[in-house]
Amino acid sequence: MTTFDFSPLYRTSVGFDRLASMLSSATRLDQGNSYPPYNIRSTGEDHYQISMAVAGFAEADLDITTEQSRLVITGKRADDSDEEGEYLHRGIATRSFERRFNLADHVRVVGASLENGLLHISLERELPEVMKPRTIEIGRSSARLTGVNSKEDIAA
Repeated sequence: MTTFDFSPLYRTSVGFDRLASMLSSATRLDQGNSYPPYNIRSTGEDHYQISMAVAGFAEADLDITTEQSRLVITGKRADDSDEEGEYLHRGIATRSFERRFNLADHVRVVGASLENGLLHISLERELPEVMKPRTIEIGRSSARLTGVNSKEDIAA
C-alpha cells in the first residue's frame, strides 16, 4: 500500500487541508463496509444520482441528512421478532447501516425516492452567481493616452 505525504501542500497552500484529508482517507483500504451496495452516476453535466440497494427497508426506516458537505444515509429496521416461523437460511441482510458521502462544494440534495428496493438520491451542483463566468464588456475611454482630455484643451 502506498502512502502519501501531504506536508508540502500544507506549507504552500491555505484551505486545502480538507482536500488532503479526503485524499488520505480515500487511499486507506475499505474496512469491509460494503453494505448496503450502491452506485454513483452522473445524469448530466451538474446532476448526479446515488442508488442504494435497501431491500427490506421502508421509507420510515431510512433517514437522509446533510450537514455542511457531508451526506449521511442511515437505515434502522424495526425488530422482526414478530415474524412467524424459523429461518433455515437468512441471506437478505436487514441490519442497520450508516453510509457517508463527502459532497463537493455547492452540491446539494434535491430529492430522494424509494422504488423496488432501491433508494435513489438526486444531487445537483449549483454554482453561485459570483462564481459563474461572466463577460466583461469593453467600453470606450474618454481619456486619451496623450493626456489631452477634450477639444477645448487642444484649442487652448
